[in-house]
Amino acid sequence: MVRAVLGVLMMVILAACSASGDLDEAPVPLGDFRLVHNIVIASKAQKSPVSRDATEAQLTETVRTAIAERFGRYNGPSRYHFGISVEGYALAPPGVPLVLAPKSALIINVTVYDDAAGKKLNDKPEQITVLETFGTDAIVGTGYTMSAEEQLVELSQNAAKAVERYLVRQHEEQGWFEPDPVAISGETVLVEPS
Repeated sequence: MVRAVLGVLMMVILAACSASGDLDEAPVPLGDFRLVHNIVIASKAQKSPVSRDATEAQLTETVRTAIAERFGRYNGPSRYHFGISVEGYALAPPGVPLVLAPKSALIINVTVYDDAAGKKLNDKPEQITVLETFGTDAIVGTGYTMSAEEQLVELSQNAAKAVERYLVRQHEEQGWFEPDPVAISGETVLVEPS
């Protein structure tokens, strides 16, 4: 029981910290990283039973835009590609204030491709789940204060930030995005996502 409560509190803290107000600041260091292909699909996205609707096109375009905004700031010499699949979503409908205020969520799988090496950096896709940013709507819920499109934009921005945190962690712990002499020489091998 204590673990469950701590897990929920951790998710709330992470969601509260995931606002995208830092896009005007210098990006966190990611070595030689530069995003070239930003491929997003949502053909298998599952909608929560308690959710507003979103089309496949809305899901793919909104996530792709948020990824481009965040990672377009990186100008490293080496080329990397993302293969992202939207796995599930919940866009909160209006609830009952103080009793039931549903929260929005987005689940994506991320695969990172190294162009110079011609391979995936993560053999198994990294699954990332994000919640809506908590703020003044925490009691009422964003179902009352935001449209489905606005909720999806916020979730996509939070997902892009979570992907950045994942990449920073891999850069620091696994040595991803270290300068590659072949990539710097200009030779490239295009890797298509599977």
